[in-house]
Amino acid sequence: MRSILSVEDDENISNLLKIHLHDAGFKTDCVADGGKGFSALAKKNYELVILDLMLPDMDGIRFCQRIRASNNPIPILVLTAQSSADYLIESLETGADDYMQKPFNVLELVARVKALLRRNQHNRQAMNNYSSADLQMIQDHCISVGAIEIDYNKRKVYKDGEAIKLTAREFNLLAHLMGSPGQIFSRSQLLDSVWGTGYSGYDHTVNSHINRLRAKIEDNPNSPDYIVTVWGMGYKLNEEISARN
Repeated sequence: MRSILSVEDDENISNLLKIHLHDAGFKTDCVADGGKGFSALAKKNYELVILDLMLPDMDGIRFCQRIRASNNPIPILVLTAQSSADYLIESLETGADDYMQKPFNVLELVARVKALLRRNQHNRQAMNNYSSADLQMIQDHCISVGAIEIDYNKRKVYKDGEAIKLTAREFNLLAHLMGSPGQIFSRSQLLDSVWGTGYSGYDHTVNSHINRLRAKIEDNPNSPDYIVTVWGMGYKLNEEISARN
């Protein structure tokens, strides 16, 4: 059975998850705090994490930060009683792929788990379609576009050789755009690819992240050279900048 890790301090919720995920074909291990969750991930290969945000020892936000800082791409589904949009967006920015608010519909949760795992499987299969040159580039972990260089291994970005500090979500968004110069991505597509699923109600999240990225990488954020808006369609990385590289 495919293994899932639940990091949840409410025993009733943990038991509910174990029962329904087992019925869906998953084995679920449960721990009650973030520190134990981090240790569990170091000992066993899980396919997905279901994470409460309000936890003893290490809260969910810190847990996400540590997981992503270790370059672990495991899908993370946040399960939280928090209703603040800012708090939920913060969890996505720090590395979560999806979230649900408590109280939740357990059948919907199982459906979201399956959707995240399908997407993760699709990404792994896509690796098989890369050319040898593409694979070498991935192994080298670096792509340069104009004056911007992105190091996938170290998760760092440089402009003219100087490091630029990005959040985890800003890094993922920039990496996605740089991977396909000239391709136009709608806000919904970016949410689906970078955040993990399509949140039509959170299109403004993409806008705010694009604005933050522009403020950090553009010479003039009000007249961007790298991340350009295609009105009525979305955003793209300027292919002319790429061609000059």
